[in-house]
Amino acid sequence: MATRQKQKAQQRNAAKENMWEASLRYLPMSARKVRVVADKIRGLSILQVMDSLACMHKGSVRPLRHVIHSAIANAKERSKGVVDDTQLYLHTIAIHKGPMRKRIRARAQGRATRVRKQTAHVDVVVSSKLPEMGGENGTES
Repeated sequence: MATRQKQKAQQRNAAKENMWEASLRYLPMSARKVRVVADKIRGLSILQVMDSLACMHKGSVRPLRHVIHSAIANAKERSKGVVDDTQLYLHTIAIHKGPMRKRIRARAQGRATRVRKQTAHVDVVVSSKLPEMGGENGTES
């Protein structure tokens, strides 16, 4: 490996040093429904995220809360207890479409209709540093 490539790899590894991730695969819910909640909590501190999720009445809140708790547990375990909940921020949350399960539903006159059961993948990254936002104080001018 060339020297420049090694330096870039070391920089990437150093940037990931204070980041911990968790993922949820094959969530039986459409990615569009999950993104509604994810957009509201992106970039907040973990305490603000948990308060926001407690007030929301959407079906995707419970699985998102579960995967965020998993990311927090990963941070505590891998940092050997050095990191506290008050120091963590939701660095990134990404919602992707998963595979679609196709089912058949009986209809009138012996016909059948295809029912598409959508799934979603959720990737969460928490960090101990405040995420970089554009502009001053996280607001763009």
